Amino acid sequence: MLPTVVRRFVRSVAVTAAGVLAAGLLGAAPARAAAAAPVLDRNFPDPDVVKVGRTYHAYATNGEAANIQHATSTDLVHWAPVATDPLPRLGDWAEPTRSLVWAPEVFANGRGFTMHYTARDRASGKQCIGVALSSSPDGPFEPSGGGPLVCPAEQGGAIDAASFTEGRSRYLLWKNDGNCCGLATRIHLQPVSWDGTRTTGEPVPLIGQDLPWEGQLVEAPTLVRRDGRYVLFYSADSYADHRYKTGYAVADHLTGPYTKAPEPLMSTESLGGAVRGPGGQDVVTGPDGRDRILFHGWSPDGSDRRLLYAAGLDFADGSPLVRGGAPGTPRA
Repeated sequence: MLPTVVRRFVRSVAVTAAGVLAAGLLGAAPARAAAAAPVLDRNFPDPDVVKVGRTYHAYATNGEAANIQHATSTDLVHWAPVATDPLPRLGDWAEPTRSLVWAPEVFANGRGFTMHYTARDRASGKQCIGVALSSSPDGPFEPSGGGPLVCPAEQGGAIDAASFTEGRSRYLLWKNDGNCCGLATRIHLQPVSWDGTRTTGEPVPLIGQDLPWEGQLVEAPTLVRRDGRYVLFYSADSYADHRYKTGYAVADHLTGPYTKAPEPLMSTESLGGAVRGPGGQDVVTGPDGRDRILFHGWSPDGSDRRLLYAAGLDFADGSPLVRGGAPGTPRA
């Protein structure tokens, strides 16, 4: 249950939040206040989206009956949850505890599909990143390798995998989970094989937590290239309540240096309370060829759910601007 003060905060902004959002903060017309509504009204944290043909596949952190959640859409607005678990079995290195399976990343590898996922490493007791492969985006994804792919136990482990490609080179972004044990957190970039099953070079740290609004951590990286610049999205502060936020940093070179925007791209306050704790984002091209940002936010009813939201995304000289949510009726 959320603290009483947070529930009161949610109720106090619920009446006006959608109007603030629609009236110009995100560039939507007042008639489209529904843009503030979730596009999937169920617990669906840390979304990752991949398009296969005309279908978008979204994957999320564990659910009540699945290690990884899965939903599909053709427009990024109307989503159909999939009943089967795309990752029914974890690697032997991982504790078989569903609640510790987090933040999947799925991509096409040329011969099928690769999933990176976070689970608890038996040997170190830390969260680490593993790999699973499938011939279909629906799964089942079968574990690959005899151990985790990335597991820097001395840095608190590794979570929040994300993939980035440039030419014929693939890279893995990840966060060392230092906040688990009083250590600094950094987002790293590491070269991997094309199918993502092997690291092929050393990790390079890109950013750490160094701005007041970031709290004790940075995490959940997403890297894209727009207008000739590298744009690194990330989440920061406590995921557990309205303090979670989405920020970004830009660079002229893949390995940096990255310059952070001084204020978050999305926060509870900047979205007028219409979305609470926006984070865990992914960026995907919509069916109209324009960018979207999909992310989770805590349910406005005060329940213990992180719902899926979608908004438009523009870039100006490589700097992102959230331009509004997608209207439509969410699917429960």
